Amino acid sequence: MEEIMIWKYAIAWLPMPLIGIINGSIRQFGYGKFMSELTAHQISTFTGMILFGFYVWFLSRLWRVKSSIQALLIGGIWLSLTVAFEFMFGHYVMGNPWSRLLQDYNLLEGRLWVLVLIWITIAPLVFKARRP
Repeated sequence: MEEIMIWKYAIAWLPMPLIGIINGSIRQFGYGKFMSELTAHQISTFTGMILFGFYVWFLSRLWRVKSSIQALLIGGIWLSLTVAFEFMFGHYVMGNPWSRLLQDYNLLEGRLWVLVLIWITIAPLVFKARRP
């Protein structure tokens, strides 16, 4: 039974790239025109975390996570799928060089993408803990 829950959450990852693409499009075609690329990236990081938070909250109401281990497993699956998608889509579809893709992981240069990855990894646990 627990395996079915994990598969549901793995499949529920599929809208996440769409959420990320929508968030990035709003940045690129909206507010990003009025500020530096770094500032727009930082704002987009936080708006993305909010959007993903709403989505994970919705999923946590739809399907109850049974344990902290299950929540961390779901988060780990989402992390793996997200990083794989980012690099495969970013390089092979969008044509970005690997160096450009790795640039978003440089916290010392103000790149905050890693915070999104941390959030989607722990969000199932956070919402499980907040559920009565």
